[in-house]
Amino acid sequence: MVKVWVADVSPLCESGCYEAYYSALPDFRKKKADALRSVEMRAQSAGVWSLWEKIRKEYGIADDAPRNFSHSGQYVMCAVETAGKNAAVGCDLEKKGELKLRLAKRFFCPEEYEMILDQDSEEKRTDMFYRYWVLKESFMKATGKGMALPVNSFCIRLGEPPVLVRQPAEFTEDYYYMEYEWMGIPYKMAVCSTDARIDTALHTELKL
Repeated sequence: MVKVWVADVSPLCESGCYEAYYSALPDFRKKKADALRSVEMRAQSAGVWSLWEKIRKEYGIADDAPRNFSHSGQYVMCAVETAGKNAAVGCDLEKKGELKLRLAKRFFCPEEYEMILDQDSEEKRTDMFYRYWVLKESFMKATGKGMALPVNSFCIRLGEPPVLVRQPAEFTEDYYYMEYEWMGIPYKMAVCSTDARIDTALHTELKL
């Protein structure tokens, strides 16, 4: 089963807290954090790895378990295949911002773009745009190709859960989705995996 954790990393924006977490990072993660420009980005990088380490130790998960990380704003997200299955896992977390219709028209599938336009308010169009955003990124990450995969090479039908109705021929497995919300925060969250068993609960009990 794929399980999903989210944590608030805003405390790591304070230098003393950040240094304490930074000192516990492996060298390759320190280098990754050092290369980042902003305080927020460094807090995200150190925070998401610290979350993974807490998950791994708390639940006895193998170091090489399929997993994926995401972060945006003050939150980080970690999706993990907890049953030792060799499954593809991708996740995405994105803070809602302005509606980017030009981006959707250029890069989304025509069906997806039309679904956004069909909403009867700016708020609903924005909400749907960011739903598609995280669903698309989570699939791209699950394939391992990330941004090298054209965004319009696959198509998603929204639902509970969403369904991948068209996918690139090179990816023959079935992919499954789950979306999450937490305490009304203005973020969209999604997980995509070749494991059909994706936990419906969003785990927030591990504090940084």
